[in-house]
Amino acid sequence: MCYLESRIIKIIFTLSIFIFTLAPILSQDSDPISSDDCLDCHEESKLGSDIAKDLSHSIHEGFECQDCHIDKLMMPHVIDPDFTIGCDGCRNCHEEQSDDYTAHGRESVIGCGDIPTCSSCHGDHDVLPSDMKSSRVHPTNLPIVCGNCHENLDLILKHELLLDHPVEMYTNSVHGKASKGGIYMAATCNDCHSTSGTAHKIFSPGHPLSSINHFNIPKTCGVCHKGVENDYWDGIHGKLVKRGETDAPVCTDCHGEHGIISPDDPRSPVSKSRVAQATCSPCHESTKLNEKYGLPTERLTTFVDSYHGLKSKAGDTHVANCASCHGVHRILPSTDSSSTIFPGNLQHTCGECHPGISVRLASAPIHGVSGNGLQTSLADIVENIYIVAIVIIIGLMILHWILDLLKQIRGIMAKPQIRRMRLNEVWQHAFLMISFITLVITGFSLRFSESWWVQFMFGHVGGFEIRGIAHRISAVIFILTVLWHTIYLITSKRGNQFFWDMLPKWKDFTEFFQRIKYYLSRRKGEHPIFGRFSYVEKAEYWALVWGTIVMIFTGLFLWFDNYFIQFIPKGFLDVTLVIHYWEAWLATLAIVVWHFYSTIFSPDVYPMNPSWLTGTMPEDMYTHEHPGYVDEAKQQMDEELKAEMKKLASLQHDQESDDENIN
Repeated sequence: MCYLESRIIKIIFTLSIFIFTLAPILSQDSDPISSDDCLDCHEESKLGSDIAKDLSHSIHEGFECQDCHIDKLMMPHVIDPDFTIGCDGCRNCHEEQSDDYTAHGRESVIGCGDIPTCSSCHGDHDVLPSDMKSSRVHPTNLPIVCGNCHENLDLILKHELLLDHPVEMYTNSVHGKASKGGIYMAATCNDCHSTSGTAHKIFSPGHPLSSINHFNIPKTCGVCHKGVENDYWDGIHGKLVKRGETDAPVCTDCHGEHGIISPDDPRSPVSKSRVAQATCSPCHESTKLNEKYGLPTERLTTFVDSYHGLKSKAGDTHVANCASCHGVHRILPSTDSSSTIFPGNLQHTCGECHPGISVRLASAPIHGVSGNGLQTSLADIVENIYIVAIVIIIGLMILHWILDLLKQIRGIMAKPQIRRMRLNEVWQHAFLMISFITLVITGFSLRFSESWWVQFMFGHVGGFEIRGIAHRISAVIFILTVLWHTIYLITSKRGNQFFWDMLPKWKDFTEFFQRIKYYLSRRKGEHPIFGRFSYVEKAEYWALVWGTIVMIFTGLFLWFDNYFIQFIPKGFLDVTLVIHYWEAWLATLAIVVWHFYSTIFSPDVYPMNPSWLTGTMPEDMYTHEHPGYVDEAKQQMDEELKAEMKKLASLQHDQESDDENIN
């Protein structure tokens, strides 16, 4: 027991000494550490600058370290757990600003480690008044300070800011260039984003008090553009915004946000050359908005069809545009007596460009009635006359062309013929041709679905479903025709011979260079003597083979993508789509440029080589195109004719025998 009591007494004695020793340190009235003591260890700031030098040029010159670093004044166990380094130290002197700084954008100051502190914007030891040009928060330097976060890709992705380089866009805008040029009054980040006149209240656009809230934007811009703001509120757009319509345009809808450029710049959405299409039409061509507000449709279309619209589209910046007639910011409906397009004011409005214009001419419709463009009664009559004249005149021209073409084809067919293709081969070509043309039309219709010719063919209800069905049916026919041709090459004697005759030979390369010399008048006499197939036909055939393989395989991958995606990465399908599209272009252009010329438009064969219809071609055309194979072709025809005559004789003999047996 004595031993235990002795141990207890020793422990109590030791604790007493320990408590009395630390009591002065724990006291709230302990002497602060001197700034000189701090500088003995902290000569440089975190950014590597000289702390003493920065303080000597700062507005805080003469402050002691612990005037700001109050977290170093007391022992750690009594520090406020909500203490924020760089902000709570500023609160002692800047209480009002500290109370204002509750949020930054969408994030609260409390609990978000990425929220900027006071020192993030104002600096740490080099804090200067905002009216000094070397201050971080001087208007000309704000884009750099804000850009530290708002151009930081990691922060942008983390907080889903989703703005495409706002600071970079600002520096290239009319405001950014003016600020960079030393114009102190030019708008910078704080001028637009600060709320209630303080840069410490920056709220997200969804906040009702935010200076960039949809309904507050005109007031924000009006700080600098007061006259424009007043005109805007007087106009129909401003009235709609006042009544709470979120689809009514405000300043940024027309001029842009961070990248605002001068209206004199042709790239600006409100420039004279772009205001109609880039700014006004997105709303006034909207079916939803037109139905909601009872506005007429096709305003852009009827403007473009007018004299003013056509001149503007041609690049004339002096011709009237939307703003010329409707106004710029004080836009009012035609029913308002103070509107520039009120019937009683039209003479004055049009007179801005056309001095002395009459009331009657000024009252002529610009957009027209029922969306038909600039239409007066006389214009309607003239338009209808032209439509009828075009149908009759061009129709008769087409009819004349068809009659002439048929006459020439009959003349070609009346000449002595040499067989080029047999019936089997003619049908192969026919199926290949029809399916290929259908594939081209239906395939490109998907990629160019907004084109007038696509709308004409498939723009009706259910038209694009028909397009898809036609494309797939044609693909199947194309594949079956290819299989037919392959079997023909393998199983028939003529098909085998066709394959071997179509294989490239060294002679083809020689003939190619000989013909080029002939074209350039470097070769005397006629062009080279081609056999059954020239290098032109061989190149086309093997290009067709290659293109067919590529299009079939890529087409099947795209057709049955839901199946193949289980075994191959999506990136492969993306590549397949690109190959399918551009191979289609290559094949189409090859047919139009190469095949159509050699079989239709070449003067030697015009109006056409008829073998694709009948399997034969005129002897003189055959002699010109394939002089080295004429004799063999004639011999084959003679053999075919003899075989046919022998077959007919045999049939006749069998018929006579049958008749004798019957008798």
